[in-house]
Amino acid sequence: MRTKSLKKNRINVVTLGCSKNVYDSEVLMGQLKASGKDVVHEEEGNIVVINTCGFINNAKEESINTILEFMQKKEDGEVDKVFVTGCLSERYKPDLQKEIPNVDQYFGTTELPGLLKALGADYRHELIGERLTTTPKNYAYLKIAEGCDRPCSFCAIPLMRGKHKSTPIENLVIEAEKLAANGVKELILIAQDLTYYGLDIYKKRNLAELLEALVKVEGIEWIRLHYAFPTGFPMDVLDVMNREAKICNYLDIPLQHISDSILKSMRRGTTKEKTTKLLKEFRKAVPEMTIRTTLIVGYPGETEENFQELKQWVSDMRFERLGCFTYSHEENTHAFNLIDDVPQEVKMQRANEIMEIQSQISWELNQSKIGQEFKVVIDRKEGNYFVGRTEFDSPDVDNEVRIDASKCYLKTGEFATVKVTEAEDFDLYAEVVVS
Repeated sequence: MRTKSLKKNRINVVTLGCSKNVYDSEVLMGQLKASGKDVVHEEEGNIVVINTCGFINNAKEESINTILEFMQKKEDGEVDKVFVTGCLSERYKPDLQKEIPNVDQYFGTTELPGLLKALGADYRHELIGERLTTTPKNYAYLKIAEGCDRPCSFCAIPLMRGKHKSTPIENLVIEAEKLAANGVKELILIAQDLTYYGLDIYKKRNLAELLEALVKVEGIEWIRLHYAFPTGFPMDVLDVMNREAKICNYLDIPLQHISDSILKSMRRGTTKEKTTKLLKEFRKAVPEMTIRTTLIVGYPGETEENFQELKQWVSDMRFERLGCFTYSHEENTHAFNLIDDVPQEVKMQRANEIMEIQSQISWELNQSKIGQEFKVVIDRKEGNYFVGRTEFDSPDVDNEVRIDASKCYLKTGEFATVKVTEAEDFDLYAEVVVS
């Protein structure tokens, strides 16, 4: 049996929230390791760092419950110290210090050097791209910018992450090379807003140039784009997507709503006509492209008429991938001044209706894939199946391809060509094509 002394001074990093937080935890762990610290991710350790999310109510509740859970462990003598960092801590530090004072220290999103110091480590500027990745070995997130300059009424991210700040291309290439050297084959580019990349440091939207640099990194086979804002999208990115096989025909572009009155109140800087035109241009420029979007229902003032318009538009656009969230009334956002007038049960009903439409669209699109061949990357083995993804699918949120493990052997992190034999709403079943 392991005694407590065996894990003395082991730092356990616990990550909540989005892929940006995953990235930040990996950077923290890389810095700790460089200082000679024993650091693990979501395993046992007597020192705990909780990287929190403060985006919407559900995420805030999860973060608070996790803090309370570890405070109980501290009281019971199972852990010695608990530190809290991340978005919740950035947004509500004074409240948290008052309500949960037994936490050893709270740190915001920009206070990594201070957190490291509290953990007995030094912040080292020269550690570009030195991270301890927590994702499966074949893919990793590459955060190309921090913060956001957009004025969206419902969003608290600028309060927690500050203004948009792009990372220089040369630093991102170094990071990508280090990831590739460690066996990473797929880069998932993330930011609060990919569309804005480069405007602050290069005085122009420079995502296309960044992609041109990243495709030259040996060992990287797929590059995926997440979280692009529709307004001002740099269309030269589509040229690179067409030209470079490494760039997945995939774009995550959260659109949030389509009713003009709601878009205006949301301060999205676009209209139904402009949005629909942009999507048609995407499809024309890259016919193979899979578009993922996310929508918000139950925004203040959303009428039944607004919602019916959104439903019809979702039916018409036939997105390959779509997620739907209920509106969360967040203090200090512009929309907090509005009356949160859509009842929670109506919000839930509307979200369910959107997802029912999407489920049918996804099923129909998947049926058309039966008999087709696809290149897939194998993420894991689960029960009797190897589970993989096509270039049209991002980890955790999109469709998966299941391959009967009794009929073949596949290595995690490797690519295989498969033929689809069956299709459900969100899963494909396939067999390996023997070359």
